[in-house]
Amino acid sequence: MAATDTMTTAPIRILVADDQRDIRIGFRMILDAQPDMRTVGEAADGADAIDCARRLRPDVVLADIRMPGPDGLEVTRVLAGPDAAHPTKVIVVTTFDLDEYVYTALANGACGFLLKRSGPALLTEAVRAAVAGDVLISPSVTVRLLRHLSPRSSDHHLSPTEPLTEPLTDREAEVARLVAQGRTNAEIGTTLFITAGTAKTHVANIQRKLDVRNRVGIAAWTWRNSQTDRTGPDRPRRSG
Repeated sequence: MAATDTMTTAPIRILVADDQRDIRIGFRMILDAQPDMRTVGEAADGADAIDCARRLRPDVVLADIRMPGPDGLEVTRVLAGPDAAHPTKVIVVTTFDLDEYVYTALANGACGFLLKRSGPALLTEAVRAAVAGDVLISPSVTVRLLRHLSPRSSDHHLSPTEPLTEPLTDREAEVARLVAQGRTNAEIGTTLFITAGTAKTHVANIQRKLDVRNRVGIAAWTWRNSQTDRTGPDRPRRSG
């Protein structure tokens, strides 16, 4: 039989680990409503999360921090850290945005750090970013972290006096400033009257030109080059 064009890409397989049942149910509803995502398992504690991840081999694990047994930070280290035999992409999703949690999660191999109040859009965006090899951090967390960065602590090779091999366009500079203010792709699109997809493309091009891995790198470069106000605009809290 001749091949047809009906083949579709397999959905992203996700494991949700959280000790609160209502949170697991809520995340499952959000994720399973996406055409490219499917929740394949749930875990109520750290030990079960590690066991389920090794048994089910999901594409992405959403891990709460404060779970019984090994907490989410330890789960992240075991599943995504340098000693993991089969590294799994882990996104930490928590109510608590303490700096020590953020730094430890990223050091342990997390490919995302979200606050539970960030809402459905950012959650699904983080899952897709993780699968694409990017790192997504809640915008409010990104802005706070960047306030503590010094030029020597991140991307030191991109100093304000060193010109870029390929300069940013005016539109890319606008996008970079909004990234440094903690805006999501959707919010950037609304501000600049472009689609979220176009904003995402601009962000990818900026990362390539600046030779940075993620949005944190973009924000760090932008702030060091005095292209934005570090405090950013007043933004309402998200719900959800």
